[in-house]
Amino acid sequence: MVAPGGRVVGIDMTREMLDKARRGAAEMGVENIEFVEGEAEQLPFADATFDVVISNGVIDLIPDKDAVFSELHRVLAPGGRIQVADVTIQRPVSEEGRRNIDLWTG
Repeated sequence: MVAPGGRVVGIDMTREMLDKARRGAAEMGVENIEFVEGEAEQLPFADATFDVVISNGVIDLIPDKDAVFSELHRVLAPGGRIQVADVTIQRPVSEEGRRNIDLWTG
């Protein structure tokens, strides 16, 4: 959901996912969206660019989580919001924890 006149920017580091996203947007007729190649540890945007930043299942794949959160903070405009739908852990999960589905679902 984007306010009238707003825009959405998707970022991915793989050409395959960018192409897939572009095809999906074209099929839906969405015109206020762009897709940019980049990495979460070094986002290709100016400071305070976005009002909302959403991460869905990416942060846990990146070893340097501090760099990711620093970049998210940098590109977020003052008063902006971050939504993370991710498992962000620093230590390995125990075998018991891996078997407990309640720990992995909302």
